[in-house]
Amino acid sequence: MEKISTRIYSVGVNDHDKDLFEGLWPIPFGVSYNSYLILDEKVALIDTVEYGFEEEYLANIEKVLDGRKIDYLVVNHMEPDHSSLVAYMLRKHPELMVVANAKTVPMLKGYYETPEEKIKVVAEGESISLGSCNLNFYMIPMVHWPETMVTWVPEEGTLFSGDAFGTFGAVNGGIVDSEGTFEEYRDEMIRYYSNIVGKYGAPVQQALKKLGGLDIKRVCSTHGPVWENNVGQVVALYDRLSRYDVDRGVCIVYGSMYGNTAAAADALAMELEARGIQYAIHDLAGNNAGVLGVSGAIRDAFKYDTIVVGSPTYNNGIFPPVETFMKALKARQVKGRRFYAFGSYSWAGASVRQLNALAAEMGFEVLGDGMSFPHAYTSEKCDIAAVADLL
Repeated sequence: MEKISTRIYSVGVNDHDKDLFEGLWPIPFGVSYNSYLILDEKVALIDTVEYGFEEEYLANIEKVLDGRKIDYLVVNHMEPDHSSLVAYMLRKHPELMVVANAKTVPMLKGYYETPEEKIKVVAEGESISLGSCNLNFYMIPMVHWPETMVTWVPEEGTLFSGDAFGTFGAVNGGIVDSEGTFEEYRDEMIRYYSNIVGKYGAPVQQALKKLGGLDIKRVCSTHGPVWENNVGQVVALYDRLSRYDVDRGVCIVYGSMYGNTAAAADALAMELEARGIQYAIHDLAGNNAGVLGVSGAIRDAFKYDTIVVGSPTYNNGIFPPVETFMKALKARQVKGRRFYAFGSYSWAGASVRQLNALAAEMGFEVLGDGMSFPHAYTSEKCDIAAVADLL
């Protein structure tokens, strides 16, 4: 529990135990599930937290309430890491009304059998008075579910933004950001955006335009810090990511069965290093695969303008971990990238040709025919300097 302002309290929890977020994405630094209480003449609870944290969560809430009742539980987003304690909170505080938009109602009934008489439906631009402050509601569909909305409290200059502007990583210490917090969380914010929200660039742009007229002094997301000192940087990063804008640099992603495609990837990384070209490298398979795996590779594909992908030919096609990465890029509708493919083969090379075809389907600028080489990697077979010249 932490006091954020005279009216607003953070009552969320940190999760240091889960290995995978959504059963897919590694979270080696944990994750926070943020929930907020607003105390005025009436009391509003904004979102809940993940199932499994009931006792800690309720203790945080009751410490702030000090015997008061909850008037409203606002559900900005129905993903279960934020809504799974709705039924629990109705049992503990049967007096509360669940505030949701029309698209949320079937999900409340389907997930938690929420009685219709306990749901107050709000529409775009509608307002609820708590006394000296108001809750205003704006719909931001597909950021990143169709029912998603945000809650704006103008008297506090505070946007309760749901998953928007969120980040992986538990919050250690105070939840309100300091001057250096943005850089501390920047890579995990990019990874969160690219992994979770990345497909929905156009809806994010629409949401940013809709909210652009608000005088936002504070952003209270459902994951990560409360943004007060870095609001401009956080919003600018989301704007840039949702436009698929990038820095100059190379994201090298590869999988290797017996080390030959890996040797080419390492040689290219050394050449880029010697030339002072910014790069990241990700092994998707084998003993050198990092803890972030494809999650980190997707993140860096959102950071850099050039994607270099290496795959041996496997069953006359692309090595499966690499194919998964390519499908992830396609699913996220990544745009405006330069692309180069390479890989080894034993008797018939197919992976590079198929990688290039996938890249062309995505509208990437394919840089030449790629580098397909037989058997073992050698510098004589593979002109790494010429590859680097293209990049």
